[in-house]
Amino acid sequence: MAFEIGETLHGFRVSSVEPLSEIDGEAIVMRHERSGARLLFLKNEDENKAFSISFKTPPKDSTGVFHILEHSVLCGSEKFPVKEPFVNLLKTSMQTFLNAMTFPDKTMYPVASTNMQDLMNLTDVYMDAVLRPNIYLKRQLFEQEGWHYELDEADEGAGSPERLRYNGVVFNEMKGALSDPEDVLNYELNKALFPNTCYAFESGGHPRKIPTLTYEDYLDTHARHYRLDNSYIILYGDIDADRMLGHLDEEYLSVIEPRVEEGPNPIGIQEPLVNMDVVVPMGTAPENACVALGYVVGTARDFERVLATDVLLDALLGGNESPIKRALLDEELGGNVFSYLMDSQAQPVAMIGVRNAKPGIRTRLREVVEEQAAKLVQEGIPRDVLNASLSQIAFMLRERDRGIADGVPLAMNAMAGWLYDEDMPTTYLRYEEPLAHMREGLENGYFERLLDELIVKSNHKALVEVLPTEPEGEGEEAAELAEKLASMTEADKQAVRDDVALLRKHQETPDAPEDVAKLPMLHVSDIGPAKPDPAFEVLEDTPLTCLFHELPTRHIDYVYHYFDIMDLDWEDVPYLTLLSVFTGRLATATRSAAEVDVWTRQHLGSLHVAAEPLVAEDDPSKISYRLVVAASAVAEEIESLASIPMEVCTSMQFDDAGRMRDILIQRRVGLEQAFANNGHMCASSRVASYLMPAAVLAEQSNGVDYYRFLKDLLDHFDERFEGLKAKLTELQSRIFTRNGLVTSFVGSREELDAYWRAAGDLDLPEGEEKVRRLVIPEPVVKNEAFIVPTDVCYVSKGTIASSVGSYSGLWPVASAALSYNYLWSEVRVKGGAYGVGFRRTTAGFARFHTYRDPNIDESLRRFDEAAAWLAAFEPTQDEMEGYIVSTVATHDSPVKPKHIARRQDTAYFRDDPMDLRERRREEELSATPQSIRDCSAVLRKIADEGAWCVFGNENMIRSATTPLNVIDLLNE
Repeated sequence: MAFEIGETLHGFRVSSVEPLSEIDGEAIVMRHERSGARLLFLKNEDENKAFSISFKTPPKDSTGVFHILEHSVLCGSEKFPVKEPFVNLLKTSMQTFLNAMTFPDKTMYPVASTNMQDLMNLTDVYMDAVLRPNIYLKRQLFEQEGWHYELDEADEGAGSPERLRYNGVVFNEMKGALSDPEDVLNYELNKALFPNTCYAFESGGHPRKIPTLTYEDYLDTHARHYRLDNSYIILYGDIDADRMLGHLDEEYLSVIEPRVEEGPNPIGIQEPLVNMDVVVPMGTAPENACVALGYVVGTARDFERVLATDVLLDALLGGNESPIKRALLDEELGGNVFSYLMDSQAQPVAMIGVRNAKPGIRTRLREVVEEQAAKLVQEGIPRDVLNASLSQIAFMLRERDRGIADGVPLAMNAMAGWLYDEDMPTTYLRYEEPLAHMREGLENGYFERLLDELIVKSNHKALVEVLPTEPEGEGEEAAELAEKLASMTEADKQAVRDDVALLRKHQETPDAPEDVAKLPMLHVSDIGPAKPDPAFEVLEDTPLTCLFHELPTRHIDYVYHYFDIMDLDWEDVPYLTLLSVFTGRLATATRSAAEVDVWTRQHLGSLHVAAEPLVAEDDPSKISYRLVVAASAVAEEIESLASIPMEVCTSMQFDDAGRMRDILIQRRVGLEQAFANNGHMCASSRVASYLMPAAVLAEQSNGVDYYRFLKDLLDHFDERFEGLKAKLTELQSRIFTRNGLVTSFVGSREELDAYWRAAGDLDLPEGEEKVRRLVIPEPVVKNEAFIVPTDVCYVSKGTIASSVGSYSGLWPVASAALSYNYLWSEVRVKGGAYGVGFRRTTAGFARFHTYRDPNIDESLRRFDEAAAWLAAFEPTQDEMEGYIVSTVATHDSPVKPKHIARRQDTAYFRDDPMDLRERRREEELSATPQSIRDCSAVLRKIADEGAWCVFGNENMIRSATTPLNVIDLLNE
């Protein structure tokens, strides 16, 4: 379908049609004349189509009203009056992306699918949800997703007093989010920089403020902001535009009127100010201290300046050898230095901070940053450093690998400019011209002038410190609730009980069949034929065994070197991780650490090293273990791709104790953050290690056991340094040999030939025959609870499933039924956890997990009751088809070429049958209610014999009645 400027299609007037090479397509800008809705169509041939609608939603307080609205509008609407249409779509659609996001000043509702009818269905549900939500009819949606009181009755036998508490999905989510000191730092920095704008508030909601939001304010806020003249619609991909535009016009844009005359809150632009002495006490562990500087870049209207600031931050602080970061590390101000650009706002901010900060470093941080910036302005920023950062930023923009459907991040990028200027719908998508202008400016002081304006002469900046204090038990919230409870009459208490009873009734009342039938859905007959992965070749006529994946990569090549490390000793395992984290960050035989940093970043897109265990399907004892060296580069750098990775790996020098200590401290701080912020993954991995040898191995290389090893090494670093150096040198010479090495290449055949011409045998020695085999200690069940600095918990419970039955394509279907039905209803909706799920791996492990959970005992109980639910699973035909459709859609979801290659490499090393993916798909398609009910035997085994693990808040852990081996992980 062609578009012409000035024409009107289904009420949309076309104002602009321009080619957009960055997406291999064109951009069409329109405005719906009757409603005022804006529309941008990013038209190309991508089958993974996307739709999004966004609203300008600047907060006027920290009640989190827009976050609560983001959740609750997806809980039923006029056209689709079921309790959880969002979850129904997860269960029944072919979506490749389905979510909603609250930003500091906007709310986005994006969806994606490879099926046009499915995209129309998703769009229909989302449009009705945001414009005609049931929130005006059902107060319970506000209470469920936002906040409400709950009254725990006294239990004299157990010694438990009567207790009033808050509950609600967003309330619990934000308790988890703002128990992360870095999230608090971001919030406080924005507040310090922009006190007279919407950015002075926490758009997600502050737990101290969320309970002040009233139902009436919540409804008024929706009415003023969720209106079509305040909306931004973005379409992406190979879309039937005539069909989509007609539907939007007829069903919504030409028939829906604003609910109120008053419009949205203003965003506001902050006049320059300097605020350099903000100290925020926070009840958290001392190691969570953090400090940050924020420099306002300008406004979002100047995209080139914003992008250039991103390049500048990467050049000056992107790696340990970057000039300003190196100066800060040498000052030993804390555990790690970080920087990033906060750019989804009207006035972007360059942020520079220190994690695990030492006391009293606030002033010194500012001095070092500004002294170093002034020096670089005067003496010049090294050109090779700037070139390397320009190359890195350009590579990432061109690769477009954000791990989700391309149309979603592209919509986010478009909104980064369009929200603030009607004439900038595509500005933030057009990066080639500004990058070229920056390269031209390298020799005339372009970046020095920017640095001078941004930091040296800044008149709009702030300095914030999060200062750990002793946690005060359950703190202000508990005191406030106790005071509230003391003031309540019996009638007040009964009102709370009655409100909770109404909420429970709403949650537990099944949707009427006639309402469920109103939801659009696909059927198994709508699923297209299987699209098998392109075949790969195993080449033996190359200098080394090569797995060749001839895939379209937009002239970016990927190489993976798989080194067999099953001959190592158990004691060597954590040192492999050290070897991995040091790669590319230390000097080599011919280059300094700073030169290595510039060299790799200028010529490669990426360079990563990691040890990876692989487990045969349903045989936990059959393990292979490889060190993977992964690298990428544009095709023009094929010779660099052939030489740099192995030169870095084989000639790395382990004699710089200071740099090595810095890297290890950064790694320790990163692990501590992961324990608090991604505890669901940590708990699940830990449970697996009680039962699976491969998981024991994973814990030793990147989990709790590795963390303990790392802490001990750092505590005795000086006395153990020579031994560390000797061990790493020994592993380097043992591992990087041709013996057992398999290389995988992703790209064109022409580029493959060029690669091997340049690479030869990688200049690696033959190596010794690998005769020893790694001996992994037997797993031991420990049922641990790790105290970490957070206000929530993460709970996991699991078992070995292979003893009950083999893996098949039925399991993803069963997991979908459990996760999006029973678990969502019981653990998220009723229990208040932000996330919950179930998974059965091909390796034979099955487990439940929760995310940002206010409960331990209750969640474990609900896990145990899942077996009975699945054993009684009796879906309607439409429900069963929905589970199958969504599962097969996940199986068929498009992935980037490099991920296809990695999937095929894994299958090769596990010796999987070539048609295994197709067989699994057929098993998914053939799932029946009875076959899903049969899966309940594994859940029964979890309930009866499963092991469990918790990461989380100390008070919650110590209050749990579940038997737990409690460990204060950071203070052992």
